[in-house]
Amino acid sequence: MASFKVVHIIYFYLIKGEYLEINSSIISELICNKISLFFRFVFNISNYDQKIIGDLSYAKYEVDDVNYSNTTQKTISYIEENLDDDIVIDELPSLIGYSKYHLLRVFKQETGKTIGEYIRHRRMAMASLMLLDSDESILSIGIIWGFQSQEAFTRAFKDIYNLPPSKYRKIMRTLLIKKEEDSVDDRNKVEKWTLSGSNPEIYEIKLDPSQFHTGKQSGLLYGKKETNQNHFATIMQGFQSNTYKGKRLKMSCFLKTEKVYKCGAWMRVDNKTGDVLQFDNMENRQIEGTTDWNYYSVILDVEEDSEAIHFGVLLHGSGKVWIDGFQFQEVSKNVQSTNILEVNPLPESPGNLDFSN
Repeated sequence: MASFKVVHIIYFYLIKGEYLEINSSIISELICNKISLFFRFVFNISNYDQKIIGDLSYAKYEVDDVNYSNTTQKTISYIEENLDDDIVIDELPSLIGYSKYHLLRVFKQETGKTIGEYIRHRRMAMASLMLLDSDESILSIGIIWGFQSQEAFTRAFKDIYNLPPSKYRKIMRTLLIKKEEDSVDDRNKVEKWTLSGSNPEIYEIKLDPSQFHTGKQSGLLYGKKETNQNHFATIMQGFQSNTYKGKRLKMSCFLKTEKVYKCGAWMRVDNKTGDVLQFDNMENRQIEGTTDWNYYSVILDVEEDSEAIHFGVLLHGSGKVWIDGFQFQEVSKNVQSTNILEVNPLPESPGNLDFSN
């Protein structure tokens, strides 16, 4: 095995948001090539040398202080904790700590739903789970989730799922049995999504109809066995940036976690040659431990010379993360970007040429 002439090779490790330093005296060219191919393939990084390291640095935004995120997450947390109780929307502003106008406006802007619509969709999601997992009557399930009659529950359920509860129960139970039979052959095959990471063989992605925020199922990324926190996996995909060029883009999703070391959503904007223009992986606001469904977002500028947008969810170490409801929308330039990469501009003229300072 040939050793390298240089002392160190440094790769800019975008997903973890830190530098990975590799001592060249103990690493072969073969290992180096594998690492290079990995970073090129997963993160589509070209020119991953001193150019990247020299031009880019981290800007630690205090995004936890951004009102829209704090407002929405507090509201969702309260709703999730009280989903099976009476929730009086007019009482939420004082409970959450914001004015009614601010709360209603920001929640609708962020989630695309009014608070009432959000509560209704979440209760319908929980009702649909009860239809599949229990033998409770349609009327009983409707009453549990706040409906006064089976007719009212059936109308509301059909508006969202396009089927009455009785048919939904029969059809979905049949489909679930078929999916369980096929699950061994369909591992890591979720349409449009790719599984990658440091050790993808110890992780798995699949559809999970037993857990979802709204709709019928969620995506699940999890470690198949206990692993250390240095291992990671990501579920990801990419698309052309043409629609959003020159705009500020917000990617949002709902995540639920179980015993994770660290987890977060991420998005990256690349140019034609694969250079990274904008990036955020929630490194400064990572999700840890076990959490219920909540709303998370990443906001980046899609520059005119951009070519592609990649996004996904990252899981460090063991644990499980359920993923649902990805959305993309243009937002005002007044909404703060969460980009953690900052290009350091060159000075207009040289300085300290005689080393006197």
